[in-house]
Amino acid sequence: MESSPVKISLPPRLPRIRKDDSFNELIQKLAKYFTDLVERPITFEEFRTTQDHLLTPLARHLLHDVHHPALVAALLVLKGHFVTLEAEEDQGIFAARGFACEAVATRFIIGLADREIIDSLLYELQIPDVSDTETRAVDESQQELLSPVTEQSPLLARSSLRSRGSYRSRLTIPETYDGAEDSSTATDSELAEQFDGLNALEIAAVSGAKKFLCQKQVQRIINAIWTGDIMFWAKLSADTQKKAQIYQRKSMDPFCRLRVPIYLKAFEVLFFVAFLAFYYAVLMQRSFYSVTTAEIFLYIWIASFAHNEIGEFWDAGTTTFYLADFWSLWDLFVIGIGVAFFITRMIGLHQGNDRIIDTSFDILALEALFLIPRICSPLLSLNPYFGTLLPCLTAMTKDFLKFLSLVAILYCGFLSTFCLLGRGQFTSRQMALILTKVFFGSSYLGFDISDKISPYLGLPLMLVFITLTQILLITSLISILSNSLSNVLSHAREEYLYVYSVFVLEASTSNRLTYFVPPLNLFSLALRPLRLFLSSEQLRYSRIVVLKMTHLPHVLLIKLYENLQAVRKKNTTFGLGSPRGIEKPPGWRRSVLNKRLSTRYPLLAPNSRPDNPAVDQSQVSPSTQPSAPAAAIGDIKAVLDQLTVQIEQLKAVVEDQERQLQASND
Repeated sequence: MESSPVKISLPPRLPRIRKDDSFNELIQKLAKYFTDLVERPITFEEFRTTQDHLLTPLARHLLHDVHHPALVAALLVLKGHFVTLEAEEDQGIFAARGFACEAVATRFIIGLADREIIDSLLYELQIPDVSDTETRAVDESQQELLSPVTEQSPLLARSSLRSRGSYRSRLTIPETYDGAEDSSTATDSELAEQFDGLNALEIAAVSGAKKFLCQKQVQRIINAIWTGDIMFWAKLSADTQKKAQIYQRKSMDPFCRLRVPIYLKAFEVLFFVAFLAFYYAVLMQRSFYSVTTAEIFLYIWIASFAHNEIGEFWDAGTTTFYLADFWSLWDLFVIGIGVAFFITRMIGLHQGNDRIIDTSFDILALEALFLIPRICSPLLSLNPYFGTLLPCLTAMTKDFLKFLSLVAILYCGFLSTFCLLGRGQFTSRQMALILTKVFFGSSYLGFDISDKISPYLGLPLMLVFITLTQILLITSLISILSNSLSNVLSHAREEYLYVYSVFVLEASTSNRLTYFVPPLNLFSLALRPLRLFLSSEQLRYSRIVVLKMTHLPHVLLIKLYENLQAVRKKNTTFGLGSPRGIEKPPGWRRSVLNKRLSTRYPLLAPNSRPDNPAVDQSQVSPSTQPSAPAAAIGDIKAVLDQLTVQIEQLKAVVEDQERQLQASND
């Protein structure tokens, strides 16, 4: 009996990534590797356990041999791309490739030191325009990209915003793109340009990389952004540049603390409390023929809130990233109701129509439905219990709206039939109201009027309608919603940390140097006409002066709070990494075996020391730092030698099988 040859699938060749590779080239190399590596459905947990060996070579290669600043961002971009393709194919292979990208990004972050994690996660992509300047439109877009950044500059360039109308347009590589090395540069750039100006954390949010965001190392960075331990602006000046850096109390401008998310949310809550007070005052006074002082302040609050929301949408750059925050829709409803009240109120006052004025106050009464929950948004988003319920409500609402379409179709069919059968007894409006009551539980009402609808068909049709609505449809709806709730609660921690991460990023990721807290942001609106006469630098300087004049009480309040709580002491921060006063030995860039170096102290700002007085950091020098353990290096060499021997043995077996096969064929 002839022996069959042994078929051995060799792993794909590791990508050669240089530090100066463009983002397009980086995506192309990684996409080809993951496409060749993953050819069957694999879950994220399997990549971390039983299939861990598939990603280990790439993870170690990226950790030790690759120093590209946009590596994590590229992995997360491909994660979003593969997820989008999976929604179309639904075979599990693209989802597995997305999980592979997310797992590699996670392992890469775990192997970095704190300073390197900050640089990798908060590095903003700067995608150059590689297209040829063939048309005037392209020339204009390039001039816009090269224009100086002002306080009103969006997070993303206008050229990128044109193609950001949907999730698919942002996260889908063109159909001709397959990760091949011979793909055209123009095709590759179509994906990269969608993420121009975003950092890795923002890309993870819009790509749905929830498992990546819930990692401990990533959450420590997000927590540091939330509390202000990591700042993006060092001072308020016309020539300052946005860069992620560790907060240093003595060297940084105190007005930059206005950009700390926790303080922004605190001022936002106070703003909404005042909003609610003016709202109640206007409805209690209910002045028909004059505009009261409280109503004037209410208009100011509505205008400032609308202006602030427009600025946040402009900073987000994409509709999807803006709507990723659960409370964005609530803000839009608050603004919409306020604008509707203002319009109807002005029309009523102009015409002297009491009915229109009364209607305007009825419209304003709807504001409380969204304003009161919005005041409690920080509590609901930051608390683990409520933060888990928000995604549950979102998922169940989506499923309910989908199911409602089936209900509407059946309802319209029965409504048409009953209206025609009982056209001499009931009007269409009466019949619609009766069927609605029956649908919501008043089944006895349907049986009572069935004879009036039709002596012969009324009772059987009503029995069918009640059976469908009360038994089949309602039971099915409850089951679907329960399933949605169970699916979200099974990943409760991931859902909560995702909501929290988006909540923090929405408050911190902005290219605007000067951020005016509502309602003081109307001062910035008043400065906009100066853009016709002043240069960008002069306008930015003017905004800085106005901000310091109007926000001095806010800064004093922040400094008082920090002094009372003793949050900042002698240029130190808390909650991150290893002692920054200790330098690492030359060449020791990353920890051995993809493990972070153990630490006793949180991450400190430069020139700082731990609180333990027994340790004299001034006497510590690079030469006294522990190097990589010799035993660990020896073990690695032994493992590599053993693997080399096994590969040679395997190669010999394959060659022997090939010779036997050739001999049998001859």
